[in-house]
Amino acid sequence: MSILIWDNCDPPNPRGDDQTIVLWCSYNTTSLHGAVSIPQWVEEHSDSIRHKYLSWVYQIGETPICGKRVVDHLQLHPGFSLWWMSLLAEKCNFAKSTHIDDAIKLIAFVDWMDSQNSKRIVLLSSKNRLADCLRQWCDQKGVEFEWQRSLPEGTSPFSRHLYNNLPHVLQAIIWLIRRILYRWKLRRVGLREWRESQGGVTFISYLFNLVPDTAKQGIFESRYWGTLPKKLHQERIKTNWLHIYFEHEFLPSAKHAAQQIADFNRMADTLQNHVTLDSFLSPQLIARTLLDWFYLLGKVITIPMQNYMPRLNGINLWPLFKDDWKSSAIGKTSIANTLHLNLFEAAFGVLPKQSLGIYLQENMDWEYASIHTWRSHMHGQLIGCAHATVRFWDLRYFFDTHIYDAAGQNSMPMPDRVAVNGPISRQIYLEGGYPEDQLIEVEALRYLYLNREPEGDSKITTETTPAIGKLVTSPLRLLVLGGYNEVDNQLQMQLLSEIAPDLPAETIITVKPHPAKPIKPQDYPLIEFSVKELPLAELLQDTDVAYSSPVTSAAADAYCYGLPVISVLDPKTLNMSPLRGCKGVTFVSTPLDLINAIKSAATHIPRNDQANDFFHLDKDLPRWKALITNNII
Repeated sequence: MSILIWDNCDPPNPRGDDQTIVLWCSYNTTSLHGAVSIPQWVEEHSDSIRHKYLSWVYQIGETPICGKRVVDHLQLHPGFSLWWMSLLAEKCNFAKSTHIDDAIKLIAFVDWMDSQNSKRIVLLSSKNRLADCLRQWCDQKGVEFEWQRSLPEGTSPFSRHLYNNLPHVLQAIIWLIRRILYRWKLRRVGLREWRESQGGVTFISYLFNLVPDTAKQGIFESRYWGTLPKKLHQERIKTNWLHIYFEHEFLPSAKHAAQQIADFNRMADTLQNHVTLDSFLSPQLIARTLLDWFYLLGKVITIPMQNYMPRLNGINLWPLFKDDWKSSAIGKTSIANTLHLNLFEAAFGVLPKQSLGIYLQENMDWEYASIHTWRSHMHGQLIGCAHATVRFWDLRYFFDTHIYDAAGQNSMPMPDRVAVNGPISRQIYLEGGYPEDQLIEVEALRYLYLNREPEGDSKITTETTPAIGKLVTSPLRLLVLGGYNEVDNQLQMQLLSEIAPDLPAETIITVKPHPAKPIKPQDYPLIEFSVKELPLAELLQDTDVAYSSPVTSAAADAYCYGLPVISVLDPKTLNMSPLRGCKGVTFVSTPLDLINAIKSAATHIPRNDQANDFFHLDKDLPRWKALITNNII
């Protein structure tokens, strides 16, 4: 008997009883007798598979090469290794390293194969690196392998394709030049206020998700931080804000960002000091970055990593991850991380001693540089704020538990504590092995608007139903919640385009895009919709059904609000929804799934508000106030 691995979104044609079909990117096996869904297998064995992957990443860092661990080869400053900022260690499977999904599926496939007795595997796929991994595994097992190459689903722009095919060292140089040119106008912006700051609390955040109306007046309000900046201002607590900037619709260039920072500092009445990470750019810092990078190149460029990469479940994953390694060791990721390390070094080196630092924790590469440099300059307590929901398959948040026990040279930089926004986030951290004594619970600043009093006739309140749901109105009001990933957004909108003629009459469609990823009506002419950048607190009030992209945390907002939520489930990727495992959420992957879900939601019976099960929502912020005041010297 042979096995056909079908890596295609279109359904396969049955090819006889002597062939088992393995669906690589589909959950639907109903019309295929004996077929196996790898995405479904991944979900059914998720704990074991995730554990194997995290253990493998840990093993890479610990692998000895020429008498040194990989993590030690990547040491750049005493006690700090760029390994922790590498793509391999970051594990950003939904954006930067999407091939991780194929690695996870390979684990599942090999586990399933343990119970099979097949001597021939046929792969239908456009992915040459997946084919290389399977070919090597088949050779090792004595299984005949055939690759039937299919056409790729899409092509990247020519300029990106050309850039990605350049040598990694050249990619790095181009990246650095572009970064300097695009961000030079931020140089020294807010630097004087930063150096002379009398504040003892520093926040590290992104310069987007601002409230546009107040930002235009020079008043700092961020949806990441809710009412906390305002309350600290009212308490006359002086704070410093280090912003990480990238281009988006509200601040499309460094020039706009520089003006915004200047406006914030002008209106802050000396209680807030605002600066960007790029404010610390200088010729000297760029020279230091290049020296550090050349030093790193000399150490790692000759390491034959392909000969030492540990196998995962018996699979050689080097074909999938070789570009991640090269980019992290000698390429654009390497030089970007070196630059960020030096920028944080400059920022915290001139900042007066701080009692407390708080940063948005998503376990992105830059965070490890900020932790190390904060500590090296002897500042006070450092808190990572897990500001959003934590998703099971967002691998950035999870590590092999050996990492938490390591305290030696080049161990992973960790904050003193992690501030989690509710009981569910806390439980997820604990299930991932995070040390319990390093967790502290605080109010969910992004979700405080969910603490609302019942109002109006559309809300149901009884003694047995203290929470609130919403009665569906006519016409149906559908809120589309976009995400950070453009491919996810395209899939979401394409599904909606295909069922647009079948929607209930006069359906009103509103699109709320991610701040950094606009969704434009002209790109989807088959759908009549409006785009609104209003806060979710306002949009959810006028919504009957929420339709979310696969990854966005905004799905949790809608769910906690009491709305029926329909979430796209892309079988090509892992289930990254924050509502994975939640009752009452409908996951869709086909147009038929979507139209059936919308019609079902049109008869939605209001259910209890789930907000307090997810988040701490006391608007007086007693937990945050205690955390900050207890750490101010």
